[in-house]
Amino acid sequence: MCELIGISSRDRLHVNPFLKVFFNHSFHHRHGWGLAIFYGNAVSMEKEPVMANESHYLKTRLQHPIYASNLIGHIRLASIGRMNYENCHPFVKHDELGRVWTLAHNGTILSPTIQCDQISRSLDDYKSVQEGQTDSERILFFLVDEVNRQQQLLGRALSDEERFRFIDSRVTQLSVDNKLNLLFWDGENMYVHTNYANSLYLRSEHQTQSTIISTQPLDDSPWKPVPFLQLQVYREGKLIWQGSGQSKEYIDPEKNWEYKNLDFAQL
Repeated sequence: MCELIGISSRDRLHVNPFLKVFFNHSFHHRHGWGLAIFYGNAVSMEKEPVMANESHYLKTRLQHPIYASNLIGHIRLASIGRMNYENCHPFVKHDELGRVWTLAHNGTILSPTIQCDQISRSLDDYKSVQEGQTDSERILFFLVDEVNRQQQLLGRALSDEERFRFIDSRVTQLSVDNKLNLLFWDGENMYVHTNYANSLYLRSEHQTQSTIISTQPLDDSPWKPVPFLQLQVYREGKLIWQGSGQSKEYIDPEKNWEYKNLDFAQL
């Protein structure tokens, strides 16, 4: 299972201590790393299809101070897709109105057919247009495609709250029969979702008005589980919206654990 880190803060934070601990977990997640730092609708993306602990570039990068108010990081344990750049998270896509969406996923899509507004859509339809081979990239294509459809229907951009409500409905539908730990950024807001118990944690700090999300706690401060089965949205470190709470819990059935026995030498 991959690992995620996300930061939403009012002010720029010195993030090296968190990133060093996070990327040190790559001994168990050896198939690539990625880091997206956000400046509003602009994204600075760095990623490699190598184990983070063996990346000369990342080692040099972390020797110098990194300050950020919003970021998403990922270390990959491959279950779908080869060990190459195109399959490293996070993934980025523009919607038709120029908004930049960035997503990282920890989980597996086992049921690619999604029921939206009484219409059946399949994530597999995006295999022919995505850059890599991962189901995670297809999640981003699906969400952006659905936002485009909704904005075309309305003939205008969605407001912040409309965008959140709409994304909440789509994430809820995606959660059915799928393992769906997500961090994504819409140019203004950080979205967080988990439907897999005890697999995503957060710590909030009042003084800096910051929230840090991670698959595992990264320091000795108090961490608590991310609210379960409910999309959360943060802006400048503050929780601004909570979803409907109708997501479906994912529980690993034994028959779906085959990916743990993949021959990674073939990646």
